[in-house]
Amino acid sequence: MQLFYNPNISEYDKQVIFQKDESRHIVKVLRKTEGDELSITNGTGMLFKAQIIQADVKQCIASISSFESQPAPSYYLHMIVAPTKMNDRYEWFLEKAMEIGVHEITPVICDHSERKTVKVERYQRVLLSAMKQSLHMHFPKLNDAISFSELMQTTLPGLKLIAHCEDDEKKPYLQNKLKANSTINILIGPEGDFSSNEIKTAMDENWQQISLGESRLRTETAAIAACHTVALINQNS
Repeated sequence: MQLFYNPNISEYDKQVIFQKDESRHIVKVLRKTEGDELSITNGTGMLFKAQIIQADVKQCIASISSFESQPAPSYYLHMIVAPTKMNDRYEWFLEKAMEIGVHEITPVICDHSERKTVKVERYQRVLLSAMKQSLHMHFPKLNDAISFSELMQTTLPGLKLIAHCEDDEKKPYLQNKLKANSTINILIGPEGDFSSNEIKTAMDENWQQISLGESRLRTETAAIAACHTVALINQNS
């Protein structure tokens, strides 16, 4: 199955009209024509079947024939990850997190962050491409970047976990802190790790420290390892 995306479609619609970029991809790149069937999601768990009635590279139109709803996952994972110095590494994290399963992503700017700005629109496109490739029906929420201090002032539901490299004491492994079917917030720092002051502040704000293993991981690797661990815990529940 090849999946297409239209955020405006609902179960009440009879037709779907694609924007120019998606229309061009359907008609010119994939060479779809009138009568061909498309599988479409709106990113909220709905899967629509539709037949093309107007194969136009500027405005492709399809008639909806059926739809079904995919239930939301039983858990909620919010990854709060500092941008990496090399932007392609962060985009790799976004792509793989989407494939594995993530529900919300927040870039966080920390004391040691070398990248202070992010291109949210570019990140949205990376996530969208990964969603269609992996056949997910739920599009994650991508927040604007916030500072570490802003994050500490934000009320977050569920478990709050921070992974850092300081080894003042033995930290519990992530998998030992998790419970299936729950809400989890996982905070991952930049290449230079969190500052000591940031770690102390997080502890004071009731974040619990965790370990992702004995190896020192890159930011994007640590984030993917965390996503995969959460997914496995919930898969086996």
